[in-house]
Amino acid sequence: MILQQHNLLFVTLDTLRLDVARSALAAGETPFLQRYLPAGWEARHTPGSFTYAAHHAFFAGFLPTPLAPGRHPRHFAARFPGSETTDTETVVFDAPDIVSGLAANGYHTICIGGVGFFNKQSPLGRVLPDLFAESHWTVEMGVTSADSTRHQITQAIHSLNALPRDQRFFLFINISALHQPNCIFADGATEDSPATQQAALAYVDSQLPPLFATLQRRGPTFVILCADHGTAYGEAGYTGHRIGHEVVYTIPYAEFILNS
Repeated sequence: MILQQHNLLFVTLDTLRLDVARSALAAGETPFLQRYLPAGWEARHTPGSFTYAAHHAFFAGFLPTPLAPGRHPRHFAARFPGSETTDTETVVFDAPDIVSGLAANGYHTICIGGVGFFNKQSPLGRVLPDLFAESHWTVEMGVTSADSTRHQITQAIHSLNALPRDQRFFLFINISALHQPNCIFADGATEDSPATQQAALAYVDSQLPPLFATLQRRGPTFVILCADHGTAYGEAGYTGHRIGHEVVYTIPYAEFILNS
């Protein structure tokens, strides 16, 4: 069972579109991620059209749903009467969320914030980080920083290295670089577009190797990588998210075991 044998890494690539993720992979612009995605990105449906809604669902155990019809049993769940998406393989917690459920099972929980809902600069910005035993955010990790992912990964590695060698952990990272303004990752660009988001994803890919190397030194890790939602760049006249458009609700997803 995952809960008994693995550390957990959950990375949300905030606002990443499915078509952008697949285009970057096909173009060879995400070579590090390609090692772990031999079948490419899976298309799934997000439970929320913007960051706050999607992450509340994720932390209750409602990860992005496979596209094929069906009930699709979940990996983790917070117990509630009438749930139809748990089975014998689901880890069910008697807790309001999976973060506190994991903590009750001996996991040290770490949040590395990114976009505004994780910045702890307001009561609303503290709701999600406060689920975790340890949480971090700085301006350099936020959406306006052209080196945000490096700062996030540096903090994640520092937090992991501070733990005892045998301490299990749940590390969550909300990657901010894909969120607007992602034009800061493309030379000469002044407006966000699928192309500038793809440039941001290439940057993110270049920053991941030190984190994965650190994880591998600590034993097997169950990894979940996904967007929380996508975003529109003019489709049907829409710009942004918190709307019910296909480019917002169908997102890239991957999971795998990272062995030492």
